[in-house]
Amino acid sequence: MKDQLLKEIDSEIEQIFPYLVEMRRHIHRHPELSFQEYKTSAYIQDQLSRMAISFDVVAKTGVVAIIQGEKQASDHIVVLRADIDALPINEQNEVDYKSVYGGIMHACGHDFHTANLLGVASILNKHKAAFAGKVILLFQPAEEKIPGGALQILESGILASFGGEIKAVLGLHVSPRVALGKIGLRSGRFMASSDEFYITVKGQGGHAAEPHQAVDPIMIAAQLLTTLQQVISRKANPAIPSVLTFGRFIGDGAANVIPDEVKLAGTFRTMDEVWRKEALATVEEIAHALPIALGATVEMEIKHGYPALYNDPNLTQAVKCILQETMGNEVPQDLEIWMAAEDFAYYSYRYPSLFMLVGTNNDDQSTQFGLHNPQFNLDEKAFGTAVSAMVNTAMALLNE
Repeated sequence: MKDQLLKEIDSEIEQIFPYLVEMRRHIHRHPELSFQEYKTSAYIQDQLSRMAISFDVVAKTGVVAIIQGEKQASDHIVVLRADIDALPINEQNEVDYKSVYGGIMHACGHDFHTANLLGVASILNKHKAAFAGKVILLFQPAEEKIPGGALQILESGILASFGGEIKAVLGLHVSPRVALGKIGLRSGRFMASSDEFYITVKGQGGHAAEPHQAVDPIMIAAQLLTTLQQVISRKANPAIPSVLTFGRFIGDGAANVIPDEVKLAGTFRTMDEVWRKEALATVEEIAHALPIALGATVEMEIKHGYPALYNDPNLTQAVKCILQETMGNEVPQDLEIWMAAEDFAYYSYRYPSLFMLVGTNNDDQSTQFGLHNPQFNLDEKAFGTAVSAMVNTAMALLNE
């Protein structure tokens, strides 16, 4: 009976593949930025309505749907999450489903995640008699922009309102670093926290031939950059992954002009919340003290981003076993830590959670560009792996 159900699910995934591709390409063609996903939300609601799946709208553009299992009475819940927003990137792909909006693109695979979860919904809705409890389908807005849609979903109370015990919150992200047909897993610390710095060093401009008459913010900002790197090289525990990177350094002078000010922007990422707090305080202290000591003044803003993402070890092991049993021993793949950030992390501090990567890497060069690249694309055959992983995992967890 179990093997027969798995065969039925595999067959149904094959049958809906054109539907998955159609949805993904529609969403890709019509991307929307964080907290502005109104048309995407309406599209999701329309697809769910066609499946006769009830839903609520939350956090303005988020959609939370429910599928009630009919196998037996149970108060267990599994939440399946997909993010729906796009990025402020001008797409450079020449495909017939290219973004119709200049400067906005699904360059991180959220179009795939959304279509994938709709596909999962269609399969689970047909097999309600095969599982107990509830599956919550969470189409979350604004993963790409601080403060993130996950926090708004949690603060809305929508997940708690369903009652019962949330056994797992599962998220999935496409990855060109993982081979097609594989699901990447890592137990414990997986993704980094993310905070941003915006610093303005204010000096006194002047003639380049008379630097002694000026307070040179270029030199002071350069010294500040060098000094701040010592926060990582000399204060961080080498066992804790940490990254401090500045990607913006603007001093709008000229070859013979010392400017009045320099603007810096950077990010700090780590895997430990205690060290995160200590490092941010140290960076702030140095950023204020050093320019003043050298005769400048400084303005600084710290934007606190997402916490480090922690995959529940017991849940990770359980899902690995489920994937091996339902999809094959070779499907789960162990991952290294990833210093990118995800607001899925907020769920991981509230409920047993697991964030997985679905492989999209193959031999086609056109799909090998990385995430957030204007030429990012993916192999849509990954739908077979992604839908199967979410359907089989949700059903198995609820039937334990």
